[in-house]
Amino acid sequence: MPLNLPALVAVVAAYLVGSLSFAVIVSRLLGMDDPRSYGSGNPGATNVLRSGRKGAALATLVLDALKGWLPVWAVHQWGGAWGLGEGTAALAGLAAFLGHLYPVFFGFQGGKGVATAAGVLFGIDWLLGLATGATWLIIAFFFRYSSLASLVAAFFAPAYYLLGGQIAWPMRRTVLAALIVMSLLLAWRHRENIRRLLAGTESKIGSKAKAPAADKTP
Repeated sequence: MPLNLPALVAVVAAYLVGSLSFAVIVSRLLGMDDPRSYGSGNPGATNVLRSGRKGAALATLVLDALKGWLPVWAVHQWGGAWGLGEGTAALAGLAAFLGHLYPVFFGFQGGKGVATAAGVLFGIDWLLGLATGATWLIIAFFFRYSSLASLVAAFFAPAYYLLGGQIAWPMRRTVLAALIVMSLLLAWRHRENIRRLLAGTESKIGSKAKAPAADKTP
């Protein structure tokens, strides 16, 4: 779909919001080590949890999810007056997700985007977010691997959207395309985790931080 000026503004603003790396920001505010310097080296909630600071990890998780949800919600809330619909909302969500992966404020070195993608899904439709989030929780509970849970949930997100299309929500090709792109990028960002899962060396949820960082995935 072609982007008019209001849509372009929405997408750029969403990218800038997504570029706020809350793992780094929260850690700095609390006087903690930079999350890029320990564990997996990934600036995300799972790695912050390895510091032993559960509150910091929870704050990171919530804020990273909110920055994915907010642009989608904002387009839904106010975009109609500017001719912006579901497609633009999905593109704004994708832009926020890309901002997390490649944040302009942090040298384009971001996280893997799981929480931000979850926020985008809840913004598109709460049932879609709930179904995908439940999938993540089930896999994480039984296998204790955040990366595996993320990969499975990433696969199911566009599948759930397809299954629920015209039943639970309107079916939009632009939304589906945005979800597929997010899923593929999530898989790509977890490529080192996939190798470690296959080798049996992947860290489980709740494991302590190790230094130096083991995963330098950009």
